[in-house]
Amino acid sequence: MKHNFRFIMGMLILAIPLCVSAQDNKELNDLKGKIDRMPKISGFVQGMYQANLNADGELMDNTFRMRRVRMSIDGALFKGLTYKIQGDFVNSPFLVDAYLKYKVCNEFAIQAGQFKLPFSIESPINPVNLEIFDYGEAIQHLVGYNDVCGVGGLGRDIGIMATGSLFPIETRNGQKFGLIDYSIGVFNGNGPVNFKKNEKGLDNNNHKDIVGRLDIHPWVKALTISGSYYYGKYYKDEDFNGIRNRWAAGLQYNDGKLVIRGEYLNGTTSYYGFEGEDAPNQFNSKGYYAVAGYNFQFGKEGKEQKLMPVLRYEHFEQQTGVLGVHTADHVVYILPNFSAPTSYYTVGINYWPINSVNFKLDYSLVDGYKNVDGYYNKSYSHRVVAILSYKF
Repeated sequence: MKHNFRFIMGMLILAIPLCVSAQDNKELNDLKGKIDRMPKISGFVQGMYQANLNADGELMDNTFRMRRVRMSIDGALFKGLTYKIQGDFVNSPFLVDAYLKYKVCNEFAIQAGQFKLPFSIESPINPVNLEIFDYGEAIQHLVGYNDVCGVGGLGRDIGIMATGSLFPIETRNGQKFGLIDYSIGVFNGNGPVNFKKNEKGLDNNNHKDIVGRLDIHPWVKALTISGSYYYGKYYKDEDFNGIRNRWAAGLQYNDGKLVIRGEYLNGTTSYYGFEGEDAPNQFNSKGYYAVAGYNFQFGKEGKEQKLMPVLRYEHFEQQTGVLGVHTADHVVYILPNFSAPTSYYTVGINYWPINSVNFKLDYSLVDGYKNVDGYYNKSYSHRVVAILSYKF
């Protein structure tokens, strides 16, 4: 009897710590799961100074301003289902992003809400991580930031999108990636909910727009060959409505140190614009850019500081109606579908003293035209921009 009692007591002594340990592990796992699902708050702030000078170097205007003040909340509702809400607070609070994303597997995920359009290589890059102070002119005017059609904003719209990474491979140095990344979605076509769309309401574009991007990584993760297409319509008012079709093709190499990127964008936009015309006019806009930079890393602890000299060239042409061009010989030429091309030659410094703080200083020579009383004169100017960003 005594032996049985001792045996039972011994088993209890062994079992109690195991039960406590199991309970502790369960509680730790539950706690870890709760922590993983806790909302994460992040954001960034950008303060900016810009000075514009004429061809003789005389100051025309300059200003300090807050460029972006963003705050984001993101997290997971359960495994595979994530969300993000982002707002901007520069003038008055407005919605930037608000979406749910469900990832079924690496090859397929579905995303719904308001978010960036899957168009171009440069647009998806966070503005803090850009090589110069902001997106290029072609991106601004053909990807829905300050679009030539006059509707939209932030490069975003409301819709539903499928994304995925296909044909996974692993390189000799252990890098894993898909040979092809795709994104394709259906969107309203008139931009984010917080922007005034048109005279009739938030969305009267029954056509809906189809937007997609295909990125190919030819056996090298750092190399991307990209193509994008936008097929849609827009409605601003009775004079400005119709076709909004875009396409883009580009190439990027980015291994964390060397960055080289170039892209060509082309867009067709239609509007009436001339009194008495029954059919809309179609005008073409096009632009391209090339940027190159190299990150020099230095610092005592892990080379935490980065300094990137940057060179960038960009060109943009927006075709308009019949306009006059005033030459240096005081001769006025009336040109149908005139486009005033503008080129930007930029040299800059991109400096990260720590991972959360970035400073950019850019100088640009602007070679373009100036509109004076309806006539366009050839014009040169200079632009200096400094922007300080910090993330949290």
